[in-house]
Amino acid sequence: MHRATASTEPRRRRGRPRKDQTQPDAPRARLLRQGVAILTEKGFSAVGIEEILAAAGVPKGSFYHYFDTKESFGLALIDAYADFFAKKLDRWFTDEERRPLDRLRDFIADARDGMARFDYRRGCLVGNLGQEMGVLPEPFRDRLAVVLRDWEERTARCLRAAQDAGEIPEDVDCAMLAQFFWIGWEGAVLRAKLERDPAALDTFAEGYLAMIRAGNQEGPL
Repeated sequence: MHRATASTEPRRRRGRPRKDQTQPDAPRARLLRQGVAILTEKGFSAVGIEEILAAAGVPKGSFYHYFDTKESFGLALIDAYADFFAKKLDRWFTDEERRPLDRLRDFIADARDGMARFDYRRGCLVGNLGQEMGVLPEPFRDRLAVVLRDWEERTARCLRAAQDAGEIPEDVDCAMLAQFFWIGWEGAVLRAKLERDPAALDTFAEGYLAMIRAGNQEGPL
């Protein structure tokens, strides 16, 4: 009779394995995706969790399995949007087959097309939340500021490439130009959403590009 020996194989956990929540069809991923979509159109304080749950097809009782509070959900939405947008900026701004200022034009055209696709009802989640900051939890402020600084840094790198290519004057401050772009662009997006019309986007883009090419010292150069 042989003595029983302990198995060297790891024990299997009971129940079904937990689904990878980073997968597009996972509940947490669906909540973030639908939350971003809804908040680019509506305000955070005006949207109830029930609306997002319904759009994501997630039971109400499951929400607090993934997020402790609506505030933590909001912070996760900012992070998800920031990650998505950083990849979008890199796709346009680091395309070495295009001249640097054409990369900026390509981003503007893509953003314009994106707003048109939703009849100018959707804007920028960061811009939308920034307008609500007076009634939002204070942690949102720092998170939004970090996202905007990241966008500015990516834009400044594209503008420095334009400097190196001789497309804009060598003596301009690209960091300040990038900051000026996002201050103006967010305002143009808000105006386009308000009027349901791309005129503000076109006006700002044309004025900004003309200004940086000319090296207008009366501007933020």
